[in-house]
Amino acid sequence: MECTRAQFLSTLAAALVTARSSAAAQKGPRMITRTIPSSGVAVPVIGVGTWRGFDVGADAARRAQLTGVLQALFDAGGRVIDSSPMYGSSEEVSGDLLTALGAHERAFVATKVWTEGRDAGIRQMEDSIRKLQHPRLELMQIHNLVDWRIHLATLRAWKKEGRIAHLGITHYRDDAHEALEAVMTSEAIDSVQLNYSIDNRAAERRLLPLAADRGIAVLVNLPFGGGGLLRKVQAQPLPGWAAEIGCRTWAQVLLKYVVSHPSVTCVIPGTSRPEHMRENAEAGTGPLPDADLRRRMAAVIG
Repeated sequence: MECTRAQFLSTLAAALVTARSSAAAQKGPRMITRTIPSSGVAVPVIGVGTWRGFDVGADAARRAQLTGVLQALFDAGGRVIDSSPMYGSSEEVSGDLLTALGAHERAFVATKVWTEGRDAGIRQMEDSIRKLQHPRLELMQIHNLVDWRIHLATLRAWKKEGRIAHLGITHYRDDAHEALEAVMTSEAIDSVQLNYSIDNRAAERRLLPLAADRGIAVLVNLPFGGGGLLRKVQAQPLPGWAAEIGCRTWAQVLLKYVVSHPSVTCVIPGTSRPEHMRENAEAGTGPLPDADLRRRMAAVIG
């Protein structure tokens, strides 16, 4: 559904009133933070991914709902927003909403380069900066390692010039872990984004320990697994130990497992619903499972 600027601003204003009223009513513990080893920058452990959920184009009602998602993230003390040119209109939507919220300075915006060739990569990244409406991005990542050698040289130059604060690589599949490991071992990078969940712990074997050894921050995608894990466990009652770590939902249990790994810097579950953002953000507060409970959780769920 297309909308005029006036319609969008009117809907956005209503969403802001609702979001701020909700924030005023909710006062709780602030989110746990972790530090990016290469820079010392602290980031909250729960962020939001924009794949699918933020690809809404000019739909005013859906944009207003996403304003509530970002407001819920910020109200909970979060600030990491991850996007990509691969995600349709998500970069442009994120940039518009951050501008409308006046939230560029508090947001930690990460996006990606996803094309082949030096010049094409530069054009794409400059387009991303324009869409996201901020001259300096916190993190630029090479999406799924596409032409990573060429883009890494550009990212190093951009970091030196101050156009980006951090550089990294990403993938979302187990069969790419060997390639991720090779880059992490041979190159100086600030972050790696990878798939990790309680039912897919392949990253625990080599990548997460390597990230700790090399001083590389870890962003986690697919924390709810890729095979309907969340739908599967939601049919079961919460175990008694869930309350011990401050979890009231299965989504929070799954997120706390991931967050509790000491190598994980931030988890970026995607959502387009403010109530789910608030629920996810709560998983970044309170006690985390210790090593013994993590083993029991994996045995029961994974």
